[in-house]
Amino acid sequence: MAGRKRTAAGNHATNATASRPSRSTRSSTRHSDVPDIYRDMLAQADIRPNATTPERPLKRRRPGQRNERTIKKPDPPQVTSKSQVADNTSQDVEDEDDDVQFEDVPLPVATVETVYRDSEEEEDDDDDIQFEDVDLSMPPNLDSTQDGNKDLELDLSARTAISSRRTTDRRKPISKAEKDRRIEIHKTHLLCLLAHAARRNRWCNDAAVQETLQPLLTKKMVNYLNPGKHLTQFGQAQSLKDGLQQVGTMYKTRFQITERGIRRALWADNEEHLQNYQLPEDAESPMEKPDFRDAAKSLSGSRDIGAQLYCALLRSAGVEARLVCSLQPLAFASGGPSLGKPPKAKGRLSIREQYARLPKYDSTFESPAAPTKMPIRRRLGHPNAAAFHVPTMPTPSSSREAPLAPKKIRESPYPIYWVEVLDEGHQKWQPTDPLVIDTFWKPQKFEPPASDRENCMTYVVAFEADGTAKDVTRRYTKAHNAKTRKMRIESAESTGERWWQKVLRAFSRGYTTDLDQIENNELTALEVREPMPRNVADFKDHPTYALERHLRRNEVLVPGASASGTVGAGSTGPLEKVFRRKDVRIARSREKWYRMGREVLPNEIPAKFLPKRAKPKTDSFGDDEDGDPNEPNGTPIYTLDQTKPFKHSPVVNGRIPKNKFGNLDIYVPSMVPEGGAYVADELAARAAFILGIDYAPALTGFQFKGRQGTAVLYGIVIAAEHEEAVGAVIGGLNDQAATLEKERRTREVLKAWRLFLMNLRVRQRIWADVDSEEEANDNEAMDLDKGKAVAHEHDLEEDAAQQSDDSDEAGGFMIDDDYAGGFMVE
Repeated sequence: MAGRKRTAAGNHATNATASRPSRSTRSSTRHSDVPDIYRDMLAQADIRPNATTPERPLKRRRPGQRNERTIKKPDPPQVTSKSQVADNTSQDVEDEDDDVQFEDVPLPVATVETVYRDSEEEEDDDDDIQFEDVDLSMPPNLDSTQDGNKDLELDLSARTAISSRRTTDRRKPISKAEKDRRIEIHKTHLLCLLAHAARRNRWCNDAAVQETLQPLLTKKMVNYLNPGKHLTQFGQAQSLKDGLQQVGTMYKTRFQITERGIRRALWADNEEHLQNYQLPEDAESPMEKPDFRDAAKSLSGSRDIGAQLYCALLRSAGVEARLVCSLQPLAFASGGPSLGKPPKAKGRLSIREQYARLPKYDSTFESPAAPTKMPIRRRLGHPNAAAFHVPTMPTPSSSREAPLAPKKIRESPYPIYWVEVLDEGHQKWQPTDPLVIDTFWKPQKFEPPASDRENCMTYVVAFEADGTAKDVTRRYTKAHNAKTRKMRIESAESTGERWWQKVLRAFSRGYTTDLDQIENNELTALEVREPMPRNVADFKDHPTYALERHLRRNEVLVPGASASGTVGAGSTGPLEKVFRRKDVRIARSREKWYRMGREVLPNEIPAKFLPKRAKPKTDSFGDDEDGDPNEPNGTPIYTLDQTKPFKHSPVVNGRIPKNKFGNLDIYVPSMVPEGGAYVADELAARAAFILGIDYAPALTGFQFKGRQGTAVLYGIVIAAEHEEAVGAVIGGLNDQAATLEKERRTREVLKAWRLFLMNLRVRQRIWADVDSEEEANDNEAMDLDKGKAVAHEHDLEEDAAQQSDDSDEAGGFMIDDDYAGGFMVE
């Protein structure tokens, strides 16, 4: 309405300017008489249009908003004399009213609209202020031109120092010896956890446990859990799902979690943190089989016990169920959460604990604080209101106490134990867990996040009823090769995968069934379908993909390797090419290839030049890894494709080729020259010397003491036609050595028998003229003396002489027949 009047009035004023030039003057003269109502409105709104500056400063507007109406001020009305107002006629009242509205509408309407929009924009402005003032640690800047750079520099340096210090404290590097020790502890802990899970799996087959749990199942549940063979694959799977749904709902309502189960094992930052370490009060107590049976009767315990009893319940119904355990061994890497400091003793109780320790209120107890109600009664207005005593109504005491609220147990929201059931229709194992995540047929929901301190999924092992165990980690992990594999023993050692297979071989049935083959194909397909990592750190040591930045010193890409994709280090980082791990080759120097029985082809271009190290390392053969120090560009290295097997000169007329030291390098069996034979025996050189044939000692390696290496010579190289003769001579030498050893031992035995017989003859001559009884008594006395010597050490001779001379004394006292143990004999 105001806009329409403004537009119309403007047009009318424009058109009437020439015809009636005194119209605006007359309207201005009547301005003080007509707009009284507008003056009241302006007074109520506390608006002063004639003020040069507003009372409060204008707030900052957002960019893009129209601020012209709030900033622009209307022209002040012109003041005219009262004589000019009187000359106006009555026929122009309507026009004058319109003109008055034309003159006065812009001021109040614009002002009111500005105030209204200000109230709406105050919240937006406040939001903007909160968004800008998120960093409360920054001090307020009054002079941005002078102090801005100074404050920014100060805060950034402090934050950088704090963040770097915290990062250093959180990730402490460990030495190689410490890592080796952690790997051994990791293996030992893994074996203990496997034995524990295998024992619990045997308890699930206990007949007493299954008989206790079987009444929980109804006939309908059992029928659903065991679908008929006449059903289709979908029908069998749906029937099994319906049965698991009913059994899981029933079991979740019946079982009560009262203890804390297994959690992730963590390393302590300091040994002092373990001195006063105590297990949580709600930790699961050690159990034996009778305790497990009691838990089946009471249907209570930790959620691990609940999963084990649920496995026993399904097995009692005839379902093929596997007990699955996510093992939680101690990690061997330095990263990850730590145990933390032990809790300190509480010096002061909290308010909640103080209220909990207060005695309960007793209505029969007369509290001394009762007179505090006297002033309240005086306000009733009656003079004797304060003297009135409100009668107390006795409350009947209830003999039944209120049940205690169950203590909340804080655990990981992901399970450690769960159950797998066999879907016979599709020949697949499917997971189910009614207690923790309450789901089935969804293996992707069992993996905990990396931020979970209580649970880390690295080894998932499933135990069948017959005790067979299988590693099914790939079924539950989303990034097995990118993340999970780095925490397993396979990535810690070169022989880690073989060690883990050897451990699981102890839990295998000895043969592979059709179901095992189907499951192996399923797990392999899951590993192959794993997508490419989206994080640069996940490409390090990835078995399928590799980045050029993660290649080791002796690793190169094959010429013409094609990229499989790209990845960026963050949103602003450059894109890097992702290559296949099969396109990565290991390159070595000429000396190292020679130690491996190969030589570099002539005119080969090095695949890479290794820069020189500050502290060069020495390999097991005594060669510097940096190679020739005279190389200006570093050590050239070559790939396997640039080498060929090394061959010595052939054996001609029984003559063995030798180097300048008179021996022959035989690092690998392929380095034996053509027409020659290698005899690995210590007596081979002596046998060849006896036969008078040509031979060369074989140099098989070096033995180091510090940085000095000594050549190891073992065996010889001879012509192939002399191998049988040398073997026969070596056999003769071994027989001769055995004969000499036998003769030596015979001489030693005969010498011992000769000494024994001489002692017997000496004894016989000494006791020749002595009676046999006296000889026997003397032998007993000698035996007694030997026993005394062991017991009394230095007093052997004195005690023996005293016992032989004074036979009537015992312990230095006279024995009287009238006394027995200090009492008179009657």
